[in-house]
Amino acid sequence: MAAKQLTTTRLEKYKNVLLKEKEETQGIINAINEIQKRGSKDGNGDLSAYSQHQADQGSDTDESERRVYLLEQELENIKKINSALKRIYDKTYGICEICGNTIPANRLKIIPYAKYCIKCKEVDDQRKRRKK
Repeated sequence: MAAKQLTTTRLEKYKNVLLKEKEETQGIINAINEIQKRGSKDGNGDLSAYSQHQADQGSDTDESERRVYLLEQELENIKKINSALKRIYDKTYGICEICGNTIPANRLKIIPYAKYCIKCKEVDDQRKRRKK
């Protein structure tokens, strides 16, 4: 199946979907950053008057690490969304970067920043697993 450029109307539709997803992702990033800034301080910015148990400190550390991991994932999503928006502006959105075939609409509906068709994505994932 040869690559078929998406219509301007379809590109605009996907652009709006991506911009909405980017806004939501940025909101998550901002919320995580705000929580990380506060750390273990209370609302006034003062450290708790009570000594903290080691288990509580461990839980806090675990939660902080989870937030950092989530933050990294969301930042990666922003990169993918920005890359997809660039492809929209270049009018290459919806075309697999490996084989050059059209990415099915149902795949773009689920993963609007997809840059590979399903077949090429599976091959890419297998290649990555072999490298590990």
